Amino acid sequence: ETSTPLIFDRYLDRESLKMFGDMGVFTKVELEARTEVKWETYTKKIQIEGRVLGDLAMNHIVPIASKYEAQLHQMGGLNASSDILLIKKIQDHTASIQKLTGEMIDARKVANRIEDPREKAIAYHDTVAVCFDEIRRHIAKLEEIVDDQIWPLPKYRELLFLR
Repeated sequence: ETSTPLIFDRYLDRESLKMFGDMGVFTKVELEARTEVKWETYTKKIQIEGRVLGDLAMNHIVPIASKYEAQLHQMGGLNASSDILLIKKIQDHTASIQKLTGEMIDARKVANRIEDPREKAIAYHDTVAVCFDEIRRHIAKLEEIVDDQIWPLPKYRELLFLR
């Protein structure tokens, strides 16, 4: 598998250095500097995305899902197997979001201690960004379950029909 930080290594291949040098576009030092900036920019983007996703998940999605779960409990009809199943799904998704978000935050803390820009970018790709899709998947599942009236964000189906 190829990752964005590893793709940036191609700028520093012997062939790339020769081509850029022969054409008078960049020297080796200039390409090394540009590549370092690319790694740092990638890391910053993943840092920001991770912070926003973590904040959204823990401060908006999980509390709203828990509030909806409490409403289902208060409605009283919990003898219905469909209600019990719905509450179990909500609990499973919120627990997964909390666990994955915690793992993502821990991975970010570890990656932040890495000095080398390339190694830091690789760590962000391999240990932080990999959490994003799974967290989003659980949020999307909750979006399908939680009542539209209390969901704090536009739902995907609503975004399709914005004017």
